[in-house]
Amino acid sequence: MTSRNWSVILVFGLTLAMAVESSPESAFYGALISNALPIGLFPKGISDFSIDPASGRFLLRLLSPSSCDAKFETRVRYNCEITGNLSFGRIGNLSGVAAQELFLWLPVKGIQVDIPSSGLIYFDVGVVSKQFSLSFFETPQDCSAPEDGDVRDGDVVVLLDHNHGRLAEKPSQISVKEVAVDEGQRAVS
Repeated sequence: MTSRNWSVILVFGLTLAMAVESSPESAFYGALISNALPIGLFPKGISDFSIDPASGRFLLRLLSPSSCDAKFETRVRYNCEITGNLSFGRIGNLSGVAAQELFLWLPVKGIQVDIPSSGLIYFDVGVVSKQFSLSFFETPQDCSAPEDGDVRDGDVVVLLDHNHGRLAEKPSQISVKEVAVDEGQRAVS
């Protein structure tokens, strides 16, 4: 090969590397890393990412046309559009993410890394926090369509405990299912 061919290959390679570096996916993963958060918290297939540097408020859009699931120690569901506040070691005011607990989908309100050397990360699901190993979130997972029979985007999920209801997701259609959880508790979706 001549030196001219090598020059063309080098310029093409640098251009490709710059394009990859400026992709929304790379920008988002860079923001997570700079805030001491693992890049595997969110799945592959990010189509758009924006952040307000002053407040840390971000908007993330996935390529998937509908919600999708990734499997870690438990299943995590991602809506097409995810928002939250990014700060060092945590994501607050998170919307568009839910974690499965037994047969219930609980909205994840926030994510926080414990002391990084502990190797633990916590998902705030409202009433409690779910603890996971950071190692589950080292690399972004593929996101697949939810399984048949699962709660989907827009379904209503209400947790009832001693006649107190709490709305977890906005309705897109009315559908009611009751499942026994414990005495005095039931889930309606």
